[in-house]
Amino acid sequence: DINKLQNNLLVSHAVGVGDNTPDVIVRIIILLKIISFTKCNSGISLDVIEALISFLNNDYLPIIPLKGSVGASGDLAPLSHMALALTGVGNVKHNGKLISSKEAFKKISLKPVKLGAKEGLALINGTQFSTAYGVFCLTRLKDLFKVCDLTSAMTIEGLKGSKKPFLDYVNKVKPYKGQMDTCKNIIAILENSEIMDSHKNCDRVQDMYSLRCIPQVHGSSRDLLYFSIKQINTEINSVSDNPLVFESEDKIISAGQFHAEAVGHSLDIAAMAVASLSNISERRIFSLLKGDYELPDFLVDNPGLNSGFMMLQVTAAALASENKLLSNPSSTDSIPTCSDQEDYVSMAPYSARKLFDSINNFEAILSIELMCACQAIDFRKGLKPAKILNILHKLIRKHIPFLDKDRLLKNDIDLLIKLINENYLLNKINKYISII
Repeated sequence: DINKLQNNLLVSHAVGVGDNTPDVIVRIIILLKIISFTKCNSGISLDVIEALISFLNNDYLPIIPLKGSVGASGDLAPLSHMALALTGVGNVKHNGKLISSKEAFKKISLKPVKLGAKEGLALINGTQFSTAYGVFCLTRLKDLFKVCDLTSAMTIEGLKGSKKPFLDYVNKVKPYKGQMDTCKNIIAILENSEIMDSHKNCDRVQDMYSLRCIPQVHGSSRDLLYFSIKQINTEINSVSDNPLVFESEDKIISAGQFHAEAVGHSLDIAAMAVASLSNISERRIFSLLKGDYELPDFLVDNPGLNSGFMMLQVTAAALASENKLLSNPSSTDSIPTCSDQEDYVSMAPYSARKLFDSINNFEAILSIELMCACQAIDFRKGLKPAKILNILHKLIRKHIPFLDKDRLLKNDIDLLIKLINENYLLNKINKYISII
């Protein structure tokens, strides 16, 4: 009955619900499973690994429902849906269309896998669902942190803020790595600015916190990101199924490597960083629109007749508020399962999914701040911003014109989100400056 048990495990555990996991995440799940198996502690045949490789290389993606895992004995439900496809059960997606997994095997001239002892268990144990989200989200966040520094520098220019809080010797007295990296970015971005030079001798004593404390807020958020990346890199290159096979010791040992606590903690911490950056970005948007420092109310001529960017701040506020809730950790929660055998679970899958949602919100907030900051720069007529920001401003104006009177801004937001999401802006800027 050992072989029969393997198929029973897959069928009985494939009880996920909800929308399907995005294709990009499914690809990473498969790759992570391959990496884990090649560590040679899972007791699995080469046939299974080769089937996974063939599915990945030919882009046959198992349909994996999003919900139904507590991240305890591995991501059991989602990985069961993945594993069933290897046995010829269920559907896969290919080129945007659904086909049966049996048909997929025919197209790649392979036969569905016949599971032997331990193989079903090895396939459904593991943290690959949660970790795949971590890989995708943290990779996106690395780029969004760079965009965040670029955007906040544009806002500093738009509000005629000071760069003194970012000076190297000022921050060496509180030398957190993230803080120092943020300041290096901002100082480099603000080089050669006519706007900055124009108010060297102004009577403003200090800027609002959302400008002056960028080193501390962006910096600490960076440190959380650095920690999360370190943890997820460890998880990527680990074995996370059960039981573990140690050939050199002639031992098979049941342990708890499937438990995703480290992943859950890491992704919850990343969500806190995203919430902080979302909050401070929204505050900068508010400052740009309130009509201070020679800027018109709502960044538009004839305010009253025109609402300008007024409602964009409302949208940013809504998204920032949502990200506050999404930053509440799920890894501090637990609910016993499996007749109390799994009496303490990680809830990492939800940590992963809510981080994904919060990053989408953050991307939109940054797009709004960047739109507003570019509009503020246009009101500094006759004065150019820093060289890098001038390049960025022209890139944006190539796609999104100055707002001289009310128009439908939804299209502008969506376009700028796309330019950020596809790294169009960052790739262009990378030709002129190296942002950490």
